[in-house]
Amino acid sequence: MKVLKLLPLVLAVMLTGCGTGTGHTGDYKLLYERPAAEWTEALPVGNGRLGGMLYGDPSAEHLQVNEESLWGGVNVPNNNPNALENLPRIRELILEGKIPEAYELSEKYLSGIPGKTWSYQTVGDIFFRFADTAAITDYRRELDLATGIAGVSFKRNGKKIKYEVYVPAGEDLMVITMRSQVEGGLDMDIMLARSQGDSITVTDSLKTLPKDAVITVSDNRIDMEGQIIDPEDPEKGPGGEHMKFYASLIVISCDGELKAGEESLNYTGGTEMTLFFNARTDYNIDLLNFDRTIDPRKECTEAISKASWKSFSKIRKEHIREHSAMFNRVDLDLGGNPDLNELPTDERLKRFQEGGEDPGLIATYFQYGRYLLMGSSRHPAQLPANLQGIWNKDISAPWNSDYHTNINLQMNYWPAEVCNLSEATGPLIRFMEVLTGPGSVTANETYGAKGWTLHHTTDVFGKTAVLDGVYWGMFPLGGAWMTLPLWEHYEFTNDTAYLRERAYPVIKGAAEFIGTFLVPDNHGRLVTVPSYSPENSYIDPVSGKEFKLTYAPSMDNQIIREVLGNCRKAAEILGTDREWADSLQFVLDRVPSDRVASNGTIAEWIEEYAEAEPGHRHMSHLFALHPGTQITPDTPELYAAARRTLERRLENGGGHTGWSRAWIINFYARLLDGDEAYTHLRQLLEKSTLPNLFDNHPPFQIDGNFGGTAGIAEMLLQSHDGVVQVLPALPAPWPEGKVTGLKARGNFEVGIEWRAGVAEEITVKSLSGAPLNLSYRGNLNTMETEKGVTYRFDSNLKWIK
Repeated sequence: MKVLKLLPLVLAVMLTGCGTGTGHTGDYKLLYERPAAEWTEALPVGNGRLGGMLYGDPSAEHLQVNEESLWGGVNVPNNNPNALENLPRIRELILEGKIPEAYELSEKYLSGIPGKTWSYQTVGDIFFRFADTAAITDYRRELDLATGIAGVSFKRNGKKIKYEVYVPAGEDLMVITMRSQVEGGLDMDIMLARSQGDSITVTDSLKTLPKDAVITVSDNRIDMEGQIIDPEDPEKGPGGEHMKFYASLIVISCDGELKAGEESLNYTGGTEMTLFFNARTDYNIDLLNFDRTIDPRKECTEAISKASWKSFSKIRKEHIREHSAMFNRVDLDLGGNPDLNELPTDERLKRFQEGGEDPGLIATYFQYGRYLLMGSSRHPAQLPANLQGIWNKDISAPWNSDYHTNINLQMNYWPAEVCNLSEATGPLIRFMEVLTGPGSVTANETYGAKGWTLHHTTDVFGKTAVLDGVYWGMFPLGGAWMTLPLWEHYEFTNDTAYLRERAYPVIKGAAEFIGTFLVPDNHGRLVTVPSYSPENSYIDPVSGKEFKLTYAPSMDNQIIREVLGNCRKAAEILGTDREWADSLQFVLDRVPSDRVASNGTIAEWIEEYAEAEPGHRHMSHLFALHPGTQITPDTPELYAAARRTLERRLENGGGHTGWSRAWIINFYARLLDGDEAYTHLRQLLEKSTLPNLFDNHPPFQIDGNFGGTAGIAEMLLQSHDGVVQVLPALPAPWPEGKVTGLKARGNFEVGIEWRAGVAEEITVKSLSGAPLNLSYRGNLNTMETEKGVTYRFDSNLKWIK
C-alpha cells in the first residue's frame, strides 16, 4: 500500500460560517439533532447538474450522489409504424361511441414501440467510515438554504468534529471539507461504491456487488469508470453497452496520512481534509443521446484539476456569494414565534402535524422549494428537473424518475418565475427546443400532422410517441401544455429577443400541431381524437366498462384555447405571421366550450359520463382555472362550477397525493379563498411531507414541493389576468407579514408588508418600464412606469413619496 501525506494547499477554511452580504433577513435552515435513518431524512445539495444527499452518520457517514444525465437506455425511434394507417378507423370508432373496439386498435397501433423508458440512475455512494465510533454529544445536522451548504457537527471524546458539503455552480463539482479539533479525530476509511440493485450500506463489500463500473483506488483518489449495460427488453428498447460515465473522489488537501487500499482510502493522524467529487457522462442534449466524442473521464478530471488551483476559502466564498445572490432575491416573513427556529425541523414538522401553528416553518418550506429548484435546474445543468429533481438513490427509480408531462414536469416550474428564479427555466427551455425535433416526426408519422407533439412522458433520449400504452399515455397535447412555461418566461421578463428566437418557434409548432390534429365531429366541432383526460377514467355507457380513451376532453379544449391564444399574442408582439395567427381564431371558434354538468361541476369529458373515480388525484378539467387563465371572476358561472368541482373531488377523497394537494392550494388561491388554500397547505405538510421536507406522493416526488411553493406565492401575489393583484388570498393565520422580491408579469418586482391583514406598504420595481395595473381590495391603479424605478403605495394604492 502507498502512504501519502498531503499538505494543505492553502489555509483550510474555518467552518464557522460566512456572511452572505445580500441583506437576507430570514433564517432558513433545516436542523436536526440526529443522523438520517433513511434517504428521505438526508439533506440535499446540488447545482443543477450534480447532486448529493448527506445522511450525517458520525460512525459511517453516507453521501449518496447523482449526475443529472445518467440514464439507462438509448435514443431509438419509437413511433408505431402502423399508426397513421389505422388512425382514421380508430377516430371513426371513438366518434361512433365504440370505445372497446377503438381501445383495442389503439393499443395495437398507436402505442409506441418500444413503449416504455429506462430509468434515471444514481451514480453511487460515498462512505466515510470513522475508526473511532465512541459515543458522541452535541450533535447537529443542518442545511442552510441561503448558502447551499449542508453541515454536520458533533463532539467525540469531548472534541469537536465538523464537516460540510456543497456543490458550487462555478467549479461545477462537489466540495467536502472535514475538520477535527484533535489529531486522529478524522481517522477513517473512505469508499466510493455503486450498486446495480437497492441502495448499498457501508458494510457491503465492493467485491460482491454487481458491477457495470470498475472502481480503482490509488494514491489520494478513488475513480469509478463505467458504462450502463441494458438488457434486451422489447418494452424498453434494445440492450447493449450504452451511456458511459466517470466519477472521481479526490483528497485535495489533508494534514494526515493516506493509504491506498484495495477498496478504500485510509486516512490517519490528521485534523483536516478537503475532497472534491465529480461525475460526468457522455450524454449530449443536442443529440438526445450519448455522444462518443465526449470523454467523461477527461471532463470529470479536468474540472477537478482546474478547481484544485483555487484556494478553498475562495471557492467557498464565491459559492456562497453566487448561491445567496440568487436565493436571497425573495424574503418571506409570516410572523410566528421566532423561538421555534431553534427547534429541530422534524420536531417542528411533527408539532405542526399535530395541529400547532408555525408560520416560520411554512416560510422555510416555501424557501425550500426555491432552494430545490435552484439545486436541480440551473446552470450548469443541461436537463430540467425530473420527478425527483436531481436526487435519486436507485438504479430503477419510482416512475423511472422521468419527465411526466401531464402535470408533473409542468408543476416543477410553477414557482420559477413568480419566485424570482427565472434562470431556473433555462434547462427546461432548451429541453423543449430539442424535443421539437423528434416531436415533429411523431406528429407526422403518427397523426399526419404538422408541428410537433409530445404525450404524457418522455426521457433524456427524447421519446415523444405514446408511452406506457394508450391506457396511461394517450395525451397528444402534453407538448402543447409544455409551452406554457416558455410563454410565461416571456411574460415575466418582457424579453422580446427570447420570444422571437426561442419561445415563439416552439409555441408556433405546438399551435400548428393542434390545427392539423383536430378533426370535425358529428356536430361540426373541431375535436381532439384520440385523447384522454389525464389520468382519469369514465364508465362507457355502452359497454359499462371503465375507459380513459375518448375525444375532446375538457382539458384538451382548455389547453387549445390557452396555447393558441398565447401564440396569437406572440405573433402580434413580434409583428410576424399575422395572417396565419388570425386564422387560429377560426379554430378557436369551433373548439367545444367548457360547460357545467348537471351536478354543478365543470364537465370533464365531452359527454356527461359517470366517473369511475370521483376523487381522482388529477383535476385536469380545472386547467382553465390554474395554471390556465380562462376561468376567473369574470366568468362567474364557470368560476362557481370550478369551486364545486373541487368540493366534489375532495368529498370523494381527492388530494391524496402530495402534488395533487399542492395543485389544490393553487386552485383555491385562484378562487381568492385564502383560508381554504391555507387548509390545504396544512394538509400538504401534515399528510404529504417527509422529515427532510421532501414531498411524499408517496413515495418521494419533488413536484409537490414546487407546487406548494408556487401555491404560497399565488396566495400573496397574482398577475395572470393582466392585473397585479396584491394579497389576493391572504389567510387569517397570517395576519402580519412581509414579502420582498416576488415577480409579477410585466417584469415587476413586488414587495408587500401587512399588519392586521391589511397591506400597509406595497413596493413595485419596474424592471422593463411596462404599464402597471395594480389592484388591492377593490382599488385599481393604472399607470405608466419608468424602467428601474421603484414605486411605493399605501393600502389605498396611493403613492408614498
